Amino acid sequence: MTRLGQVSESGQKVAEAIATVLKIEVEIIDTDLVRIAGTGIVRNDVGSRLLRGLVNKHVLQTGNHIFINEAGFHEICLSCPLTGQCFYKASIVYPITAGTETIGTVSLIAFNEDQKETLGTNTDSLIEFIGRMADLISSKALEREILTERMVMANRLEAVVDSVDEGVIAVNSEGIITHFNRSAERIFGTRKRFLIGKDSKEVLPSLPLEEALQDGKGFHSREVFINYEGRKLHLLSTVKPIKLENGQVFGLVASLRDFKETQKLAYEIMNTQDMIDFEDIVGISQPLMAVKTKAQKVAPSNSTILIAGESGTGKEVFARAIHASGPHGHKPFIAINCGAMPENLLEIELFGYDETAFPGAKRGGKPGKFELANDGTIFLDEIGNMSLYLQTKLLRVLKERRLERVGGTRVIPVDTRVIAATNRDLREMIRKNIFRDDLYYLLSVIPLVIPPLRVRQEDIPLLLEFYMKRFSKLLGKGITGFTSEALNICMNYYWPGNVRELVYAVEYAINLEESNDITVESLPQALRETTKKGIPNDITSEGRLLPLAQLEKEAIITALDRYGWSDEGKTRAARVLGISRATIYRKIQRYGLKPDRE
Repeated sequence: MTRLGQVSESGQKVAEAIATVLKIEVEIIDTDLVRIAGTGIVRNDVGSRLLRGLVNKHVLQTGNHIFINEAGFHEICLSCPLTGQCFYKASIVYPITAGTETIGTVSLIAFNEDQKETLGTNTDSLIEFIGRMADLISSKALEREILTERMVMANRLEAVVDSVDEGVIAVNSEGIITHFNRSAERIFGTRKRFLIGKDSKEVLPSLPLEEALQDGKGFHSREVFINYEGRKLHLLSTVKPIKLENGQVFGLVASLRDFKETQKLAYEIMNTQDMIDFEDIVGISQPLMAVKTKAQKVAPSNSTILIAGESGTGKEVFARAIHASGPHGHKPFIAINCGAMPENLLEIELFGYDETAFPGAKRGGKPGKFELANDGTIFLDEIGNMSLYLQTKLLRVLKERRLERVGGTRVIPVDTRVIAATNRDLREMIRKNIFRDDLYYLLSVIPLVIPPLRVRQEDIPLLLEFYMKRFSKLLGKGITGFTSEALNICMNYYWPGNVRELVYAVEYAINLEESNDITVESLPQALRETTKKGIPNDITSEGRLLPLAQLEKEAIITALDRYGWSDEGKTRAARVLGISRATIYRKIQRYGLKPDRE
């Protein structure tokens, strides 16, 4: 709709008033040559478009008024097919301007000889008069635009206020409630129509607003206790004064959050913030020190990291150390296991949900892990278990650095460092079209591979001692070491579960042991049985450590000899070794392993 079209009702009233006073007909035309107002014989044509309108076009283009004394014979009219036969007798056409823009025309029109004589006799005064009327119509259009803009801004502000999770209450300088958003309705269990216009001192006497109105200082995160219609509310409140340029308090805005919800969120974040730095990673072996050094170098950046390694090698420990050593180490570290829940629940956990996402959704929705980790780090464990649908959605978030909650349309910016981890062969998954290659390259900007415990022989005694002391203290035991037989078994065990299995083994032994040293009998059955059934206890040859490839080859052969070389045996052997079925087949082919080896 054109700018004049928005004030057509006011334009019609002005046109009728002019026609009544001057006894001359009036026509108002917009920039589309549509009559938005008219009197006399053109009254019924309001809303229709002029077929020719050559004079109106001229005035719209030049921005200058014009007097047509002999309609149909003026030079502008010469190209019109009605030349000499125009049903207008005479007219004054005046531009309607708003600023520097011509937004339409207003015309005084003669349809008979008396009206024509009036126009010809009083031309100058009528031109001045119609100019004033043009200004009046223009002011009506501008007034409508300002009013519309204010209404749009007010609606936008109300929508923004309604979208936040906190309850928001606004009062004027007299303490009268002027705004009460949806979250406030949820907190107080009422509708805003019952409170808007009411005195806050009467309906919410426990909310300390009067104090802030008087001193103009406000407060931040204050605990308040409010009794409202039989409900006892424990809230966390922040009050900000609204001041004029002279410092006078014009009103207040109070934000409210349920104290228990705030406490729960704080605890959730705090519980994930086990501060771990690189000094807490136990070990001195060359493979561990190499990856540790690399991780320390990349920690200060904000680049995405992909940590690969077998299950139990300590991928999350490295992720936490990288976060703590980075520039946002004091911000949240949020971890989520992508393989621990169904696709729809994982989507909600990652991206949150809108209050309209599903029946029973929490009013105001719920933020996801990405929002909670904003300005911090999100750790996506077992990323290889993520479905292709969520991979696509994750890729978009990583590229655009913004997300939409499930069921919502609001775009939420996020600035989060991403560290992903997997114990699966993602390249093999890419070849099988079950993992996106573009997501892989985006995640693996900096790849880290955590070595398995079986290639970190020097670290085993250190880990055993560290966790022995830890669990001995936690369980109130006085255990101080391992017997030589127990230590030998632990040193030569293959540790398919890596550091995680070692931790559980030590905790198990501490629980069972009654003497001062951990004995063979207190070790988990898996360690004792593996030794008895012939898995190599000594990975050394005449005191020398064997090459890594040789160790891997011997371990695979030993496992296959034990569980069998059939497909089922290979699957069981892979499980015990802590590798995938596809990996053990690839290793068998690489080393040329056969069951009838010499």
